[in-house]
Amino acid sequence: MRIALLVTCLNEALFPRAGMAVVTVLERLGHTVAFPPEQTCCGQLHANTGYAAPARELERHTEAAFAGHDVIVTPSGSCAAHLRAHTELPVYELSELLVDVLGVTDVGARFPHRVTYHPTCHGLRMLRLGDRPQRLLRAVSGLELVDLPEPEQCCGFGGTFALKNPGVSGAMLADKCANAVSTGAEYLAAADNSCLAHIGGGLARRPGAPKPVHYAEILAGTGAAA
Repeated sequence: MRIALLVTCLNEALFPRAGMAVVTVLERLGHTVAFPPEQTCCGQLHANTGYAAPARELERHTEAAFAGHDVIVTPSGSCAAHLRAHTELPVYELSELLVDVLGVTDVGARFPHRVTYHPTCHGLRMLRLGDRPQRLLRAVSGLELVDLPEPEQCCGFGGTFALKNPGVSGAMLADKCANAVSTGAEYLAAADNSCLAHIGGGLARRPGAPKPVHYAEILAGTGAAA
């Protein structure tokens, strides 16, 4: 199977470990992962802010960059949802690829820590990931997965929503952080580093709060304290 990695512009610029973790997991399972160097932004940011024409140009560019691959995997639920809605590319968020396509839940990872999981809005409402990420995390050796109260509630990021509506966004963030702290978890995992950056900013101001980590890093055994 020809698997290509869409790392996303945010991860490439700020959170490269997420993309590296995806490669580590898939190579551990015996697959080869390609990285088309022509890839750029998928156009989600432009579409979300009303710039339809530039968004379409980036979508077309992404289609050309990934042409010929059987499967495209990304550590970003939001980018997967955008491309699935606007292109014909076979794009999968990591948990979809592992569980639905490859039929795997145990990827051979170890992470001896207490973890809670935040289902981001795109993964929850657009991709409908369900419990796929949690099933993968429960199979990690040594990991204790604890439920996050009110998991369906948005963290308040929403791309430019956090910039245009800082008061509402901050209130939503406060609720999410309080729920995360109440779990007693050491780490809060999610499928989107954009949401993790937002939540992580709030958690950093709370002593003893969970640390944010992309769940792909846990699956790869590259989490901060693995």
